[in-house]
Amino acid sequence: MTDCRPPRPAPSAPADGLRGHCTVLRSHARRLRAGAAALEWRGPQADALRAEVAALADRCARAADGFALAAAQLDGPDPRRS
Repeated sequence: MTDCRPPRPAPSAPADGLRGHCTVLRSHARRLRAGAAALEWRGPQADALRAEVAALADRCARAADGFALAAAQLDGPDPRRS
C-alpha cells in the first residue's frame, strides 16, 4: 500500500508563512500612509480620517513586527550570533 498523503512541509515553512504575512502587512501599512498623505481633502474631518488611517497603519506595522519576531523564534538561534 502506498502513502497518498502530501509530503510534510520543511521545518521552516511556518516561519516562511509568517514572513509572508509580515511582508503583506508592511505593504498595507505603506499604502495606507501613502493614501492618507495624498488626500487633498482639508478640514477637521479630513484630519480625523488621517489620524484613523495612521492608527490603522501603525497597527499593521506592529502586527508585522510580531510576525517577524515569531518567525525568528521558529527559526531558532542564529549560529552566527554565538
